[in-house]
Amino acid sequence: MAIKTHCGFVAIVGRANVGKSTLFNALLDEQLSIATHKPQTTRHNIRGILSLESTQLVLVDTPGIQLGNKRLINKVLINNALSSLQEVDVILMVTEMGRWGDEDDYLLKQVKQANCPVILAINKIDRIKDKPALFPILEDAKSRYEFEEIVPISALHDKSMNVLTKVLSRQVPESVFLFPEDVTWDRDDAFVISEIVRGAAITQLHKELPYAIYTEVENLVFDEDLVTIDVIIWVEKDSQKPIVIGKKGSKLKAIGEQARNRLERVFGKKVMLKTWVKVKQNWQDIQDIVAQFEQ
Repeated sequence: MAIKTHCGFVAIVGRANVGKSTLFNALLDEQLSIATHKPQTTRHNIRGILSLESTQLVLVDTPGIQLGNKRLINKVLINNALSSLQEVDVILMVTEMGRWGDEDDYLLKQVKQANCPVILAINKIDRIKDKPALFPILEDAKSRYEFEEIVPISALHDKSMNVLTKVLSRQVPESVFLFPEDVTWDRDDAFVISEIVRGAAITQLHKELPYAIYTEVENLVFDEDLVTIDVIIWVEKDSQKPIVIGKKGSKLKAIGEQARNRLERVFGKKVMLKTWVKVKQNWQDIQDIVAQFEQ
């Protein structure tokens, strides 16, 4: 007798900096999405495929909701996140323990209009020393909406990931798997490369540069034992270029080394990576550039 299989799309949504990308990576046990302490690190709706014995979850990591930012790119990113609500089987709304603000209210209002189950994950419970302190937080969440289930988690410390996976699996419909079981993401190689280089840049630059960079793969060649890659790191001001390059090229070298090591693990072969830093003034408000982030 054939085993019944289930498969469905799960949108992971929440305000900026609530830990969505960390949760996305923890569920997949793979660092596909850039996770940092700064807002708008995630710019696209990124899909990761989690294949279990009889269930396949297509997880969609979305940009964080950030109200008050008037730049064109922010409007596009919010639209990306909200568009996912109408295209999935389950919504996983992520909030932060002890913090519920205007952006959470705004997102919940949008979530209520979606015609699918909504799971609430309350993140960062590792900050609680006494378990009874969690009870009023759970009661507050229950009073806001009739969620299908509420799961306290710590994405950073991998707490309750198995529980959350089981909860999500119960909500997706009966279906054949939509992706081969060995597939982890549904983006092309150029996208993965671009995100890995951008993630390395964010990590290496720390607080020295706002998120005024985007990356573009200019050349990609696969040979039998080598992948040759050229990537441009774009900034939006002339003053930002030397920050990314660093003294005697030290920052750019560190970015390249970190990205290359990650890429070699992804592709399973040697990688020759070359990076350049170029300026495109105020690109975050240029329609033709921002359009590439639209879903």
